[in-house]
Amino acid sequence: MEYMLLIHADPTGFAALSDADRGAALAAYAAYTEALTKAGLIRGSNRLKPADLSTTVRVRGGKTEVLDGPFIETREQLGGYFLIDVPDLDAALSWAARCPGASHGSVEVRPIWPM
Repeated sequence: MEYMLLIHADPTGFAALSDADRGAALAAYAAYTEALTKAGLIRGSNRLKPADLSTTVRVRGGKTEVLDGPFIETREQLGGYFLIDVPDLDAALSWAARCPGASHGSVEVRPIWPM
């Protein structure tokens, strides 16, 4: 079953890290990605650029609204994701707990609803 692991964190925390600590954090994500790959579970992953670079599109009353930046104001932002294919929710939760993002933010585990 496929699950999306959505990594939420305060982007100012990463920006405040020293170069050495930033390198260590990126190395932890690389090791996690390698573990998922070796286990044959990963279907996709990526980092996202900061939310202030995003554009929000809504259609209301037949009119398209385009807004710069995120729609919701929050300290934690979606910073990246892993799409994994595991046997069940317990396995997905176990992998989410191993994700480096769980130690400095949160990892939302959401099942994929095939279309």
